[in-house]
Amino acid sequence: MNSPLPRASPSSLLHPFTFQFPTSNSNLIFTSILFIPPQPSHLITSATTNRVTTPSPLPPKLNSHFISKDELLPNKRNSSLISFHEGRSRSKTIEDLAVTIKDGKIETLDEFNHLFMGLVLEDEADLAYKLYSSLSNYDFSANGITFSILVHCYCKRNEPMEAKRVLEHMIESGFESPKVKTFTQLINLFCKKGRLKQAFQVFETMSKVKCDPTINTYNCLLKGLCYVGRVEDAYELLLKIKKSWKEQRDASLQPDVYTYTAVMDGFCKVGRSDEALELLDEAIKMGLTPSIVTYNTIFNGYFKEGRPMEGFGLLKQMKERNCTPDYVSYSTLLHGLLQWGEITAAVRVYKEMLDLGFKVDERMMNTLLRGVCRRSRKEKELLEDAYQVFDEMSKRGCEIDPCAYELMIEAFCLGNETDKAFVNLCEMMKMGLSPRTFTLNIVVRGLCVEGKIEKAMMVLVWVCKGKSEMFDRVAFDVLINETNRQGMVKTASFVYCVALKNGVIPLRKPRR
Repeated sequence: MNSPLPRASPSSLLHPFTFQFPTSNSNLIFTSILFIPPQPSHLITSATTNRVTTPSPLPPKLNSHFISKDELLPNKRNSSLISFHEGRSRSKTIEDLAVTIKDGKIETLDEFNHLFMGLVLEDEADLAYKLYSSLSNYDFSANGITFSILVHCYCKRNEPMEAKRVLEHMIESGFESPKVKTFTQLINLFCKKGRLKQAFQVFETMSKVKCDPTINTYNCLLKGLCYVGRVEDAYELLLKIKKSWKEQRDASLQPDVYTYTAVMDGFCKVGRSDEALELLDEAIKMGLTPSIVTYNTIFNGYFKEGRPMEGFGLLKQMKERNCTPDYVSYSTLLHGLLQWGEITAAVRVYKEMLDLGFKVDERMMNTLLRGVCRRSRKEKELLEDAYQVFDEMSKRGCEIDPCAYELMIEAFCLGNETDKAFVNLCEMMKMGLSPRTFTLNIVVRGLCVEGKIEKAMMVLVWVCKGKSEMFDRVAFDVLINETNRQGMVKTASFVYCVALKNGVIPLRKPRR
């Protein structure tokens, strides 16, 4: 029988390397640590002062002094503190902590640690560190609980190397070993910064102090491996985790949905969505419930591989398993369909999103509008969809990009909606946008076909007041031909003269 996976020895699994890690699972955030009375093991207590005297870490970065209530209360500034955002309100918990500190009610190290942790949990990491800096003024010496909270504080301050320094000091000084959540939080932070080498060093430290990693710890490493494309290594690690879990029957090592999602994401990133689907099926057979993130990972994989149409099957599967697709699910599918030219299917998804109350972002609506307008040149049934998308954008006050605007004007002309084409062309020019010659020609032609000479002449006048070179021979020929047909000889002569003045020689001439 093969030996089980070493509980905390990454050297037997993978060699550390550097990578960049984008995000972390919220379930790995350290939220509750060490509200436990200090153990009277190796700590030395003075018989006269009842104060714990233990080694302390390197001096803190900030000068030690007592924190006053003014430093914690709103609208009070101190040059030694980082300013808070305007309008930020403090919680009642912070107010209570401020009163306790000002009134000098910190009589024991336990009370100090409670206040210290309270500030950290309230996301006041800078103030928490300031409080820690004043520890010696209270005639206290830090114990293992204090240091564990300090590790948490440094992680909140996004300073993993300082957190690692404190953690190593704890171990070297003989304090009680940090809990697994403390190690996991630090490993996770190193991974987020792309410093996997340091993450593995912390992981090795766990082995030295006989602190068994949990599946959360391994999830951090799996995500890091997959991010840099080391999918095979991540998959091998997953196999070893499963083997160790089956042999040891340790619930803390049981792979969870985040474990599978991490490796699935790695497969999808390198174009192996089918293997990701196999992992999804395996997770379901294990009794795990895939999350929205799990499914969205596969949507993204289909998109990257040019297989967006398969996303419809995934949508159906999600609904059958009572996993309601969210905005990310639909927008990723819509993006993929647009990217790979599946316009009709994209319109279908867009309409379903509106029915569900999702607002498609402005950029994607512009892409959809351009795609529908272009496709409507051959598929006239899409003209109505183009009108609906355009109307929705107008109602929402979306900024329509010039290319989409021109394509929409063309679509109005193709649908014999020349008045709307004229109005939107005028609106476009009022906005200071310069339509292409092709757009001007098609509007003038459409107006002339419907006998709307006055509006066609207005377009001519407006253009010639601006950039006359935008008009070419086609537009002038169409105008002259239509005015001749309607017997408007003077108007035809005027158009002919304007053309000559602007360096254009029309093929058509006014009738005499």
